[in-house]
Amino acid sequence: MHFASLTIDPAFRVGEVDPRLYGSFVEHLGRCVYEGIYEPGHPTADPRGFRGDVASLTRELGVPIVRYPGGNFVSGYHWEDGIGPVEERPTRIDLAWRTIEPNHVGVDEFQRWAGSVGAETMMAVNLGTRGIDAARSIVEYCNHPSGTYWSDLRRANGAADPYDIKVWCLGNEMDGPWQIGHKTAVEYGRLAAETGKAMRLVDPSIELVACGSSNRAMPTFGSWEATVLGSCYDVVDYVSLHAYYQERDGDRGSFLASAVDMDAFIEAVIATADHVRAVGRHRKRINLSFDEWNVWYQTRFAGEKNLSIERTPRLIEDVYSVTDAVVVGNLLISLLRHADRVRIGCQAQLVNVIGLIMTEPGGPAWRQSSYHPFALTSRHGRGTVLRLEPTGPSYDTAVHGRVPVLDAVAVLTEEDGVVLFAVNRDQSQELTLDVDARSLPALTAADHVALFDEDPDAVNDATDPDRVVPRPLDPPKLDGGRLQAVLPPLSWNMIRLT
Repeated sequence: MHFASLTIDPAFRVGEVDPRLYGSFVEHLGRCVYEGIYEPGHPTADPRGFRGDVASLTRELGVPIVRYPGGNFVSGYHWEDGIGPVEERPTRIDLAWRTIEPNHVGVDEFQRWAGSVGAETMMAVNLGTRGIDAARSIVEYCNHPSGTYWSDLRRANGAADPYDIKVWCLGNEMDGPWQIGHKTAVEYGRLAAETGKAMRLVDPSIELVACGSSNRAMPTFGSWEATVLGSCYDVVDYVSLHAYYQERDGDRGSFLASAVDMDAFIEAVIATADHVRAVGRHRKRINLSFDEWNVWYQTRFAGEKNLSIERTPRLIEDVYSVTDAVVVGNLLISLLRHADRVRIGCQAQLVNVIGLIMTEPGGPAWRQSSYHPFALTSRHGRGTVLRLEPTGPSYDTAVHGRVPVLDAVAVLTEEDGVVLFAVNRDQSQELTLDVDARSLPALTAADHVALFDEDPDAVNDATDPDRVVPRPLDPPKLDGGRLQAVLPPLSWNMIRLT
């Protein structure tokens, strides 16, 4: 058995958690929209065609913001195709994913759905095939009260009040050669600055996200952020980060330490943004929007790339195991650890496409294994993040070098007292954790929930949707401000001290 220890002290504060850290993402890709959130004729569908079972599971997740409509999809999208009478909307070829887009769900439908599940919309604009004019027009359509062409068209389409969408993405992954309208950093930085300026002239209250690197392995990583922010620093509020992780070649030890890479990615982008701030003598500080992250087995997707153009293909429908869920929980720990600068996060994606939720047409919706650490962290991880410096065993990985067996973060909350989120990366041994919480003498009790399984490859599916669920463990004893808990092998844990 391994032993580790840490101290919880309210004096060592990282920052307040922005609830938008627990956002998600809905893209017109595969079955995320059609047969995902939207399926007219489904037994649970509401009068507008949205699945009630998916909406209920989304509300349970506690998602406060959802990025829409892409993703790669947005770089070829005409938002005007998705407004007005549905029967008059054009059917288009989406070149990003080589599928048929019927445009039955557009700005108005999605905005109403988001409101029904308690979420704001984080809207992306097309800076691939389009630019300034289309972007300022959609802001006017969504946010201007009335008396102009686009705002009055929104009213004619059934929305008398403006949507007041606050967060806008200036394109998507524009550094990627796979992107329609791919640009150099100089080209994109200039376009982002001018587009953002025009959008703010329509609505000065909006927040803008500039595209950072598509991932940390991009050859232009770092220089892309420096060049782009050098052009648009005073216009934007956030720079984006995207990262996906998978187990490669049976190297589960490295996969379980994926959060080490996420930490390094975040810290490098912070350093670059602050360098641009210093060089440009800017007063404000740019924060981070980690608006795509998840476990995604991209090596499996390679076989799906040469697709015939069709409607609602089953694209990127990864089924997640216990191990995948532990990694997802650990990535949430990384995001919380940087809550002072990472203000927005979007798990990608909500339904079917590398989704937390899975559905069958006309049939059930169920929670993937990764749904559970996300839902519990979203529910209980809101408050003030406390800095921890755990001590304990470590192990060697092929990808990340030597890494700690334990990764953990604590959140001071009004509702729960202190919530400790912890991962035991050891695949075979329990980890006994000693927690010194003497600086919080009002804490008198604790409970412990863990996600683990004797089979680390166990999954949930339509026939057994609750095969993998969090399990309550024996309550840890809290004696004299000290707590001792046992973390199962290969497990994600939530310990609440109340």
